[in-house]
Amino acid sequence: MAKIKKSKTELKGQREALHRYLRFLPTLELKKQQLQTEMRHVEQELHANADEQGAIEAGLKRWARLLTGHLGPLAEATQVAEVVTTAGNIAGVVVPVLENVRFQELQLDLFETPVWYDDAVPVLQSLVALAVRQRVLERQRSLLAEELRITSQRVNLFEKVKIPQTEENIRVINIALGDAQTAAVARAKIAKAKTEALTSGTVGA
Repeated sequence: MAKIKKSKTELKGQREALHRYLRFLPTLELKKQQLQTEMRHVEQELHANADEQGAIEAGLKRWARLLTGHLGPLAEATQVAEVVTTAGNIAGVVVPVLENVRFQELQLDLFETPVWYDDAVPVLQSLVALAVRQRVLERQRSLLAEELRITSQRVNLFEKVKIPQTEENIRVINIALGDAQTAAVARAKIAKAKTEALTSGTVGA
């Protein structure tokens, strides 16, 4: 810990610093709570998204034999052309928000492809879109987690270091100033006694 000056100026500075810390700490704690809430919300969305993916994949099992050997056109139909995201703000953190997933436009030859392609294409596109959404949500979680880590460190710094340290500095300075004042009063009394003694002519008698 850095050595502090035992002065009234230093005492004033330490008191002002303590006031700032105590005023700023609730804001940090509120941000931490908001980030924790948003983290839980994103986790819920991730689980829901994964469940939806699982349900679609389970439904595709009945098409397993049909899909075998016909993936060429389907792969083209599920090729992502563009992922549209915007910048969102969650608890003060800028995160990507998925707006849309656009697929390559593909004109299937009705005479060359099985009739069930019409049903398979939108289902497979939904599955791909969910996979894209999963990645975006994971990115949101990563950004929020990093901000939560930094905010938690700041809360701990204020709670466990800055505030206790500043309170201790104030206590030490107050004691030092009090001792100095007591010593000054004692010296004044001694000086007064000597002056009175000189005045009365009793010194050296």
